[in-house]
Amino acid sequence: MKTSTLAVYHCFALLWYMFLSYSILLIRAEDRPSEVFLYGAQWKYLTVLNLVFQAIFYGVSFLADVLRLIKKLRTVKYVISCRDLLFSVGAFPVATFVFISFWTLYTYNRELVYPKSLDGIIPMWLNHAVHTAIVVLALLEMIVTPHHYPPKKKGLTLLGFVSIAYISWVLWIYWATKQWVYPLFGLFSPVFLAAFFTGSIVFILCIYTFGEFLNHVIWGSTNKKRKLSH
Repeated sequence: MKTSTLAVYHCFALLWYMFLSYSILLIRAEDRPSEVFLYGAQWKYLTVLNLVFQAIFYGVSFLADVLRLIKKLRTVKYVISCRDLLFSVGAFPVATFVFISFWTLYTYNRELVYPKSLDGIIPMWLNHAVHTAIVVLALLEMIVTPHHYPPKKKGLTLLGFVSIAYISWVLWIYWATKQWVYPLFGLFSPVFLAAFFTGSIVFILCIYTFGEFLNHVIWGSTNKKRKLSH
């Protein structure tokens, strides 16, 4: 795909995620179900944090495209490296994790992850935009742009750190409010909860590995030969 076309695509993706983030923030305090938006507001939900992260990623991607168009080759190398790192350890695995975990739990018992009280607050299109379209865009990005993945040990370590940071945030909120971010956690014993968190980390690390594999299947050795082609 031509750089100019990629720039347009990344610009629209950036605006889309900015719009979604703004739409979530527009939910008025008086309209929020009492059991949902308490301590930490929207920022305790991985879904919302993912929207912000995706906006940052596409912002960096758009910047890389613009720098390529204006021939700032020395600067664009650094920006592309940042873009690829953001995609490999964040944009793809987190979006995929949110999609799979949300719809799995929603299908099993929606009250554990998305109470019916939200139906009158968050329209269906927005629910699918933040829980379904995210993985479609992540896969589309994988297809249209080759990404250079970091060494596996580095990538897995960084993603593990991000995962532990979010789990720590969830535990902090429980310590401060005595209420779980997701009602599901209240059903678990401490031992099972620890096992659940550990399993979640292992699962998202597996998603990272799958993304690395998929990127290689699609692009092969292209990343080594076309450092500035993306």
